[in-house]
Amino acid sequence: MPTEDHGPSIKDDEAYESLREDGYSKETAARIANSSKAASSKGGQQPQYEDWTVDELHDRAAELDIEGRSKMSKDELIAALRDR
Repeated sequence: MPTEDHGPSIKDDEAYESLREDGYSKETAARIANSSKAASSKGGQQPQYEDWTVDELHDRAAELDIEGRSKMSKDELIAALRDR
């Protein structure tokens, strides 16, 4: 079955469809599909979260009002930002 084009807001249609089949919500599937390495090469110039400093991650978490961010490690911040 061919992969459906989900429009310009979805950068990796195949990953999006797979995530939706696995039960992820549309929003979460889109967020994950757009953060994959294949999608990032098609997307903007934002570096992967792993390349950010802890201070940059804290600032982004504050922008998104993620609770408990001040006590999170770098890996926890990355996970929280990706889950957001």
